[in-house]
Amino acid sequence: MDKEIVIITGGASGLGLELVKQFIEKNYFVCNIDRDIEKMQVLNNTYKDNYKSFIGDISDSAFVKNVINEISNLGNIKILINNAGEPSFKLPTKYEKEDIDKCFKGLQGMILFSTETLKIKEEKDLKIVNIMSSAALRGNKQEAVYCATKWGERGYTESLKVAYKGTSVKVIGVYPGGINTEFYKNSRDYVSEEKQSTFMKPYDVAKTIIDNVTNDTNLTIADIIIERNWKVMEK
Repeated sequence: MDKEIVIITGGASGLGLELVKQFIEKNYFVCNIDRDIEKMQVLNNTYKDNYKSFIGDISDSAFVKNVINEISNLGNIKILINNAGEPSFKLPTKYEKEDIDKCFKGLQGMILFSTETLKIKEEKDLKIVNIMSSAALRGNKQEAVYCATKWGERGYTESLKVAYKGTSVKVIGVYPGGINTEFYKNSRDYVSEEKQSTFMKPYDVAKTIIDNVTNDTNLTIADIIIERNWKVMEK
């Protein structure tokens, strides 16, 4: 019996890492794509079975094509999760080209991995899960470029839904709010550690995504918006 494979981009830390762990616990074979060599080596040493690492740049088209070809020989690709991305939180006039390039890598990777996976799967029997952000649903004065790329990812996701409506390709857009991970480590002037500590736990967000994506019903949830439950203070 072919392995049931889940591909996860950006799975060396944060939400991606939680997705890796929880999918392995559910007996999926996880292929993890990330560029952090040190963290990926730790994962290689931790998971001997049902796991394989691929280290490289998600915006490198040759790398993506080679990875998907190799993964297709390991088993049956069931789910592609486009999770990788980097933020840059600045006021509009503070952005430099390197900030813009960094933000756009997530969109490039999403398109490249989706395209190559769809081709290798002959455009059938695949779930594509695009993890974006609530930034794809709004604007923010300190997230102008980040919001622009997330809106772009949302546009791409919605276009895939239209392209594959009524087929065995299912496309799911995920829009989480703030998650308590190292995602904000270089943006302390914008998100303090104290503020970050109030954000959602990556374990809970990953579980919510997996519960919806792997349900046994003949239904597909097209969009998942994940927010914190605020405690109501009693008077």
